[in-house]
Amino acid sequence: MKSKAIYPGTFDPFTNGHLDVLERALNIFEEVIVVIAENSQKHALFTIEERQVMTEEITGEYQGVSVEVLRKGLLADYARQVGAKAIIRGVRQVKDFEYEFQMSLLNRQLYPEVTTVFLMPNVKYTYVASSIIKEVAMLGGDVSKFVHPCVLEMMHQKREEENQK
Repeated sequence: MKSKAIYPGTFDPFTNGHLDVLERALNIFEEVIVVIAENSQKHALFTIEERQVMTEEITGEYQGVSVEVLRKGLLADYARQVGAKAIIRGVRQVKDFEYEFQMSLLNRQLYPEVTTVFLMPNVKYTYVASSIIKEVAMLGGDVSKFVHPCVLEMMHQKREEENQK
């Protein structure tokens, strides 16, 4: 049986830090499903469809990676549905761990067969967060070191659209 994990997030946008965590997960699991989730508590720059297109382009070269969208429902239920035995979570700082630890315990109660695997990105990405990248890009800053070229292009388009309003 293949080892399968899910890597959930809003990925607004998918950064090089996210990619680093995905690559680390692929060293452990044969199959990783990147699950793009809607989060009503966050203001997304990109639609869920745009995030899916970008993430598919970024991850298209990787064996064992697929990209799915989760519009609503519990992550634990989704993990059970696809037969995932692990949930991948990137942890950059202690603040991330505190929240993720709570979610891990909750998911274990909802789906006891799932294990949350915490992965730390390369140190050069520990301060990279999608929210910061979006803000810098929308203010005209250079974020090319932190995102794939397709993300950079779409961010430029979003900035132009905002400037035309």
